[in-house]
Amino acid sequence: MWKCKFKRLGLLVLLPSALAQGETLQNIRAYEAPDHTRVVLDTSASPKASIFVLSNPNRLVIDLANTRPAVGFDPDVSSAMGRRVKNIRWGAQARAYRVVLDLERPLKRKDFQLPPIAPYGHRLVIDLFDEQPAEPTPPTPTEPEGLRPVVIAIDAGHGGEDPGAIGANKVYEKRITLSIARKLAARFNDTPGYRAILVRTGDYYIPLRRRTQIAHRERAHLFLSIHADAFRNRSVSGASVYMLSERGADSEMARYLAEKENRSDLFGGVSDVSVDDMEPYLRQTLTDLSMQGKRRQSSEVGGEVLSQLDRVTKLHKKQVGHAGFVVLKAPDIPSLLIETGFISNPTEARRLNQAEHQGKIVDAIYRGVVNYWRDNPPPGTLLAQNAGGEMNYRIQRGDTLSGIAARYGTTVARIRQANGLAGNRIRVGQVLTIPADS
Repeated sequence: MWKCKFKRLGLLVLLPSALAQGETLQNIRAYEAPDHTRVVLDTSASPKASIFVLSNPNRLVIDLANTRPAVGFDPDVSSAMGRRVKNIRWGAQARAYRVVLDLERPLKRKDFQLPPIAPYGHRLVIDLFDEQPAEPTPPTPTEPEGLRPVVIAIDAGHGGEDPGAIGANKVYEKRITLSIARKLAARFNDTPGYRAILVRTGDYYIPLRRRTQIAHRERAHLFLSIHADAFRNRSVSGASVYMLSERGADSEMARYLAEKENRSDLFGGVSDVSVDDMEPYLRQTLTDLSMQGKRRQSSEVGGEVLSQLDRVTKLHKKQVGHAGFVVLKAPDIPSLLIETGFISNPTEARRLNQAEHQGKIVDAIYRGVVNYWRDNPPPGTLLAQNAGGEMNYRIQRGDTLSGIAARYGTTVARIRQANGLAGNRIRVGQVLTIPADS
């Protein structure tokens, strides 16, 4: 039997004795990233696979020897149909089970197998890449020549093969983190003098080491990794902010979370990672942390963010925590891992899944970062040029004059005077001048 995204294409009848033998194909999952498409075959044992390419039309064929579909086998792979894969079909052959990827054009590929790690069993992974990667479109300059915006790299934790923590009613950490990251990026991109870049823009996995490489490529001034984790005790709740530790975790919780996050590459499906190589890599990272100024910046920005989070949600830890998070490894970029709450707590999972609460978390992180860079503008940026001078602010939904005044350390009266306002009425999208030397 062949099956495609829309309809069944045919039927091959196998004798019961043949179907009783061999392994099972349990699921097919697919994810589309900007630079590749990933197809994952879940199998009951390490598969014996023959993978080959056909042309006219372009197809990639995977034959799984002595394999049959699992009971109830009915994958949904529609989310990956697009730039590289037109369709995915599957059906029985005489001595194998065949999966066919109908391709838009010839593609490079990398395939590898992954050993079981709960909740996954054996996995065969096929990554498809464009033969000629598209040239990135140069960004449109939005700032005066020679002056950079403050660049904030926002990393939505987990993604794709790695769902992160899963709470009640199937609240997935990877979805919560991406939603918060997108909203946070929009806030910064609406603020003159700032530019946010999303490390992960959709539902796909990025290896931990590559996340900070993306921040380096964008010459980021700050790296924020957004999470919403889980703990064994479902009563545990509250937000936390962590920075990379030089001497190990400062609490049992920090150690537990770091060990859990550092295993993400095993869930996400990275071909060349193992638990054994984490420790030497992390030791080298910590050895490289000679730039103590960046550690101080991480601590100070983290303190500002934590102070703002305390206004909108319960805190699990009232000081910036320290642990060996691999994703915070960049020694030359101030880096924070922000736990927005615990999905393992049913009440907190429900709140984290609500747009209103996500908005409050976004506002708090945004205010903490803006407060820090207002007082410590990086040299060569528009903020540095405007230090001691006026700056502009674009009104967001929910803003009030009193809230804006508190955020920028000024008064409602001074904002009114600088903008010729007779009262407190403002509108979304309106640009206000924030007076200098407040």
